[in-house]
Amino acid sequence: MAAPIAFTGVGLHTGAPVNLRVLPAPTNTGIVFQRVDLDDFRIEAVAKNVAHVAYATTLMKQGVLISTVEHLLSSLYIFGIDNALVELDNLEVPILDGSALEFVREIQRVGIDKQPARRTYLVIRKELHLEERGKTISIFPSDSFHISYSIDFSHPLIQKQTFEFEASPSCFAREIAPARTFGFLHEVEELRKNGLVRGGSLDNAIVLTKTGILNDILRFRDEFVRHKILDNIGDLSLIGRPFIGRLVASKAGHALHTLLVTRILNDPSNFELMHYNEWVSDKAEPKRERKARTPALA
Repeated sequence: MAAPIAFTGVGLHTGAPVNLRVLPAPTNTGIVFQRVDLDDFRIEAVAKNVAHVAYATTLMKQGVLISTVEHLLSSLYIFGIDNALVELDNLEVPILDGSALEFVREIQRVGIDKQPARRTYLVIRKELHLEERGKTISIFPSDSFHISYSIDFSHPLIQKQTFEFEASPSCFAREIAPARTFGFLHEVEELRKNGLVRGGSLDNAIVLTKTGILNDILRFRDEFVRHKILDNIGDLSLIGRPFIGRLVASKAGHALHTLLVTRILNDPSNFELMHYNEWVSDKAEPKRERKARTPALA
């Protein structure tokens, strides 16, 4: 980013007030959260720091938490922001309006500075499939970052929805970022008993009744599956590098998203790390002549 951006709001699950600033950071910093209320304790936004994935993605390091990170991470990732320091004075990223729209608008307002270091891409080289209780998620080699996501809820406003997303900042800002988080009215009381959605309201979530919604209007007819893609990108960003591959998910959620990231990184034969010019050259090579390379996790 070319300048800091700042947000004030409440945490979706804690209901606690929080102030957040995203500041440009030097090359090779990565995305790092800093709890300014806890002596500036830092937590890197990487897969090894994932702690909880129930209703949101939570990072933890040495007992210190940062929760509901997915919408912010998704926005930074799609806009190619590899290095940033995220300061906040509580344990949960503000939910704002339940989407990533405000994050995107501020990123677009300040612009993005290019840094001198070359970007290293994680290029998927073989298929990987995960399944858990009827939920599935898979990756495939591809020449771009592409997501196909499907959901199926027994609710008249949702039912079966599928959305195809070819990753680009403009498409993300227009088609994905405005999609809000959603939940069911009949689950709210039980969730609050368990310490969740204490900051939830019609201002920051779509609330579904048995046959409709309490909100005035949907932003998209298929806003629900679009929001799942928003969450998915944020979770996928925990790979820590730009991703080249095709992802296909059905009824998945934070748990499967983050498990996929772990499985990808745990087996170096799943991927190859390449600079952009190497990747472009590699695409031009006939597959039968492609030279084998050894991934280097530098």
